[in-house]
Amino acid sequence: MKTYETKGLSSFFLLFIACIFFCSCEKYLDVKPDQKLAVPESLDDLQALLDNYSIHIIESDALEVGAGEFIVSDANLASLSSDFHRRMYQWDSYNLFQEGNASSDWARYYTTIYNCNIALEGLTKIKRNSGNAAQYDQIKGRALFVRAEKLFYASLLWCQVYDQKTAANALGMPIRLDTDFNKRSFRSTLGETYQQIIKDGTLAMELLVKQTRSLVEPNRCTAYSLLSKVYLYMADYENALKYADAALKLNSQLMDYSTLDATKSYPMPQFNKEVVYHTLAGSPQILNYVRAQIVPDLIASYEPNDLRLDLYFIKNMDGSYGFRGSYTGTTSIFLGFVTDELYLIRAEAAVRLKKIDIAIQDLNTLLVTRWKKENGKTTYQEIKDSGSDDLLKRILLERRKSLVFRGVRWYDLKRLNRDGANIVLKRMVNGKEFILQANDLRYALPIPDDIVELSDIVQNPR
Repeated sequence: MKTYETKGLSSFFLLFIACIFFCSCEKYLDVKPDQKLAVPESLDDLQALLDNYSIHIIESDALEVGAGEFIVSDANLASLSSDFHRRMYQWDSYNLFQEGNASSDWARYYTTIYNCNIALEGLTKIKRNSGNAAQYDQIKGRALFVRAEKLFYASLLWCQVYDQKTAANALGMPIRLDTDFNKRSFRSTLGETYQQIIKDGTLAMELLVKQTRSLVEPNRCTAYSLLSKVYLYMADYENALKYADAALKLNSQLMDYSTLDATKSYPMPQFNKEVVYHTLAGSPQILNYVRAQIVPDLIASYEPNDLRLDLYFIKNMDGSYGFRGSYTGTTSIFLGFVTDELYLIRAEAAVRLKKIDIAIQDLNTLLVTRWKKENGKTTYQEIKDSGSDDLLKRILLERRKSLVFRGVRWYDLKRLNRDGANIVLKRMVNGKEFILQANDLRYALPIPDDIVELSDIVQNPR
């Protein structure tokens, strides 16, 4: 296995400290007389560990801040309390992350991976039998799924886009599969990173139940959804189609947007029937609907009878538009898995595989639920076969319009530019133009400086 080895102190020690910081108040850690950490020993203990949703369902808002779908005035940018958001907004090459911050995206992702490894190691000490098999398998499936999902989202931030031609040599993520924080950390290759994501996701798929008690607990449909998204990013369209189809066979529900109330501050209901798995990115200042003004070309792409314009956006006093259509039903940014994205994944994969009928059917099935009705009849005009190139362009446009502010645009920019889309982003700050070229090295964010300093993990080139 090709690796990029560290020197000195293991970066995972820092991550372990972050884990203690985050988890010290949770019920599965008690202070013993000798002041050592309690070790989860029962299935209920491991269940409680994975039920720590305050960590496990939080994603990075960097997936949205740098994606170019909004602009912020100089005054509003200067008023932000977060230097990270200012720097990410203008795609700075260095010093994005505050040093020593235990709540940073890096620490949060690897803390969650560490918790998953605790659960998986704990299971090896418990005998699986007919009486505990269901709980045992679900715990194992959850841990594997969450580890895969966090490693995938981390790769979207800190790695260049997956390209089959270069993945065997490109820098990937540190892969941690146990709780031994004394082991030296190193960056795997990008190919190895994605092999691990797929391995964990596939095993999780085989173990998870079809139905779970809540949308913050993964089930089989969730695993299918993750795999479809990973394979689409990898340009493996056969598998993207396969797993999106499998997920939609378990949950194909779509909301009828004509039944939603656009007069509400946040019209999209939380935990609605489209949600397969619920994760979010909090409510970052920079993405507030007054500060973050949606770029005009996106607003102009919505047709007059398209309900998404009124449900997703609010018109500000200055004529600009802000986003309010989060599937969290609040100001928090939704970054989970949803059936509308699954329809779009299956449609895109199908058209790329020349399965035009599937693509047209999926696109029409989705869009008819997004259009106004008059006298009980939809105003939507069904898409007919207009050729695969035009159909692909329409699907990609509908991805942008439907999945706005869900962390998907950054993912799409990376993979589409890899394939030659040549999408260039520009922003003006204090009279200076900032440009993010297609396939720019800055699509892989700098690893936090203190992690690099302590571990000597290879930093992303600039």
